[in-house]
Amino acid sequence: MTYTSLSLTLIFVLIPLLLSKTLKLGLEKDTLIATIRSIIQLLAVGYILKFVFDAQSYIYIFLMVALMIIIATLNARKKGKGIKGITWKIALTLIVVELVTQGVLLGFDIVPATAQYIIPISGMMIGNSMILSVLFLNRFTSEISSHQNEIELILSLGGTPKQAIRRQLMNAIKASMIPTIESQKTIGLVQLPGMMSGQIIGGADPIQAVQFQLLIIFALLTAATLSSIMIGFLSYPALFNERMQILEVK
Repeated sequence: MTYTSLSLTLIFVLIPLLLSKTLKLGLEKDTLIATIRSIIQLLAVGYILKFVFDAQSYIYIFLMVALMIIIATLNARKKGKGIKGITWKIALTLIVVELVTQGVLLGFDIVPATAQYIIPISGMMIGNSMILSVLFLNRFTSEISSHQNEIELILSLGGTPKQAIRRQLMNAIKASMIPTIESQKTIGLVQLPGMMSGQIIGGADPIQAVQFQLLIIFALLTAATLSSIMIGFLSYPALFNERMQILEVK
């Protein structure tokens, strides 16, 4: 792809800008900021990845993965500001997801232990876990706010915090996992995943591309499950004080 061809793809940015302006949605500024940031960030990452791939140093791989986890944590914690210690809880969740998925892939020699495999796969796992954490926290705080009287009633009747909040916790976990499960039900029929499509466009054997994509979607399912459950069970105790009274979640 030439820079001229790439510049023509800005038509896809112009269309939402015009529609937002016409319908007075007020999204023009955010759209422009998102476009500019994506260009700068991806170009910067492209040069960084080229350097890391050429160096093949485990130190650089570790630093790249650590940077991903830090940025994902800082982004996801915005949805759980009212939950005490949410930052380290999200960070721990992302670290566990990374260790489990990479442990299986590298431990069983499913993929080579090189930067070209570790970094992209880590990015997909951490990015997915970040989105799942945001979805969970958004639904969980909403569930608590709308059912606070019910939770307080169970506590007043002698129920434990876990019993009082179990329904809201389970609802939030299930709701955050639905997008991942539903997308996998129609994968290949409704959508062709980016990784598989990219490999095919690059000239790879379609069957091999499918095999790698299956590897990713299976790992993403584990990442989604671990993320939702871990962040849920780590978060709910912080919603109660030492007298087992529920705190206000903002």
